[in-house]
Amino acid sequence: MRFNRREFGVIAGASLAATMLPRGAFGASPIADMPAGAIDCHNHIVGPTAKYPMTANRAYTPPEASVAQMRVLRTQMGVPRNVIVTPSTYGFDNSATMDAVAELGPSARAVVVVPQTISDADLRALAAKGAVGMRLNLATAGIRDPKVAIDALNAFAPRFAPLGWHIQINTETPMVTALAPTVANLRVPVVFDHIANIEAEKGLGQPGFGALVELVKSRNVYVKLSAPYNLSKRADWADVTPFAKALIAAGPDRMLWGTNWPHPGGTRGDISKITPYQVVDNPRLLTAFAEHCPDPAMRKVILVDTPARLYRFT
Repeated sequence: MRFNRREFGVIAGASLAATMLPRGAFGASPIADMPAGAIDCHNHIVGPTAKYPMTANRAYTPPEASVAQMRVLRTQMGVPRNVIVTPSTYGFDNSATMDAVAELGPSARAVVVVPQTISDADLRALAAKGAVGMRLNLATAGIRDPKVAIDALNAFAPRFAPLGWHIQINTETPMVTALAPTVANLRVPVVFDHIANIEAEKGLGQPGFGALVELVKSRNVYVKLSAPYNLSKRADWADVTPFAKALIAAGPDRMLWGTNWPHPGGTRGDISKITPYQVVDNPRLLTAFAEHCPDPAMRKVILVDTPARLYRFT
């Protein structure tokens, strides 16, 4: 794993800042050698509905998930920093996300959802408040046409480059192959959610996973090692491990980790009814990650150094 001088300087600064965060202040981590300043790179804040109404064309209606509840998660996991991603249920309204970041201060960053018609002034305003990237939510919207995705990537990237933003893509592995030539040469970094929503039981040879590994090697792509419970039909998620290990081997400093808290339900249905969150053992998400990445030094790169650089924590 090699870094140029600029990358090394940013990582060193982020690591120094992380050591200034009191390890014990956020509770005991499920893994004994948890590095100080770890970052959970995928969370959602939802509600209260009276203040933050959901979009009428949403695919489901989730319960409230508050900043106070996320603070409990921090204590449970020993993870003091978070990246809050605007959920699909809010459409292009990032108010709940940005208000949460304002409340949490320097310990949080935002990934927002915006239309292509957004003005540069509005993008700069979001950046000033802690937004560092934009999510292209293809999977939830049922978009499987590569041209739609490629057109959006090419439209957004030139506008995001001056802001230092990245584009986060929520899609399935079959789309990765089609997107790969565009993504590899994009002017901004790209993050794939949840190991590109692999189907673990289909194995490493499933369409698109090889392309994802090659994109990681291209150095412009990051992958979130998150939500294994959505990727596996096994109770122990053990069949996700080979995928995580293959990606870590391809580029450990291009890996990110996240809980996907509050664990949106896997079903979609009548939006007049609340779709409960999935019941997930949060500490198990960290111990599973430790099994994917048994080297403590490499875990620090993934949990602290890489996300601190990408999401510009100081």
